[in-house]
Parts: sequence; structure tokens; C-alpha cells
Amino acid sequence: MEGYRTTVTLLAAIAVFVLVFNTNMETCSAATTTTTKFIQTSCNTTTYPKICIKSLSSYSNKIKTSYRMLCYTALTVSLKSAAKTSTIVTNLSRRHDLKPSEAAAVKDCVEDMGDSIDELRQSLKEMKNLNGTDFDNKMSNIKTWVSAALTDDDTCMEGVDDESLKGSVRTTIRNNVVSTAQLTTNALAIVNSLNKKYLRRRRSH
Repeated sequence: MEGYRTTVTLLAAIAVFVLVFNTNMETCSAATTTTTKFIQTSCNTTTYPKICIKSLSSYSNKIKTSYRMLCYTALTVSLKSAAKTSTIVTNLSRRHDLKPSEAAAVKDCVEDMGDSIDELRQSLKEMKNLNGTDFDNKMSNIKTWVSAALTDDDTCMEGVDDESLKGSVRTTIRNNVVSTAQLTTNALAIVNSLNKKYLRRRRSH
């Protein structure tokens, strides 16, 4: 009899565990679906939606449905890409087989990417303080910094596209800078969306 009671108690405990586990799984699944839709909808307003979704989906647990966290994450992803590109370009600038004109173009690109990194860092710094006062001024600063980073990316690509630089060096630099520029373009679009949402909310009050 005692063994029967123990078995019944154990089965009941297992049933409760399974019920709670399934409930939690359903809740997590619903939250994940909501976040995924939020990222997809937000990315559909960008210039490169597929790249946007791919670059941000892995941060869904961090983003959830927060527009500010979405902006911050998009800028962070852009900064990481710019830093990676900067490292690649810097390493290429150290090659000894570059012609003087090629070396000059790569050196200029190193400086451009360095400036781009600094500007994205400034935008992230301002984004951290966005919860405080003077939203309009801070948002304007963020857009200015990100736009400047894009300009530096474009300047680098213009130098790379010059006839003085050819072959694998040109291809490697261009591919990486284009990737960074696409992410930064998307980040700027998301920042602009946040600004528009804030303005609409303020007008409705």
C-alpha cells in the first residue's frame, strides 16, 4: 500500500512538472514569436531588410520589443562590423607588395574606418543617455554621428574604386566596407524610425 501511494505521489509530481514545463515553453515560444515579428517588422523599413533581420535576430533575447534596445543593438552590430573591417584594412596596409598609389589609397581607408568607428561609438554613447532629458538634441546628435560614419564608409569605397587599386586588395576592402555600410545604413533607418515614433507619441499627448 505504501509503495502504491509513493508511486501515485511520484506520478502526480511528474504530471505537475510536465504541465508547468509545457506552460513555460508555450510562454517562451510566444515571447520569441513576438520578438521575431517585432524585429522583422522593424527591419522591413530599412534599405536592406534581409541583412537587418539576419544581423539582429541573434540578439532577440536582448531586444525583446524595445525600440531603443533595437536601435542600440543595430548600432552595436555596425560598430563591430566597422572594427572588423578596420582590422582587415589595417593588415592590408602593412603589405610590402603594394604600389605607392595603392598604399596611399589603403592608408586613406584606414583613416576613414577609424573615423567611422569613433563616430559610431559617439552615437552609442549618446544612445545610452537617451532616457534622460533633451531627447530631440540627443537624437539629432545620434543621427549626425551615424550619417558621418556612413560618409566615411563611402569615402573609403570611393578611394578603393579608384583605378589605382586593383585585384584582391580592392575586392577584400570593398566587400568588407560595403557590408559595414549596409549595416550602418540599416541602423540609421531604425534610429529614424525611433525618432518618428517619439514625435508621434509627443503630438498625441
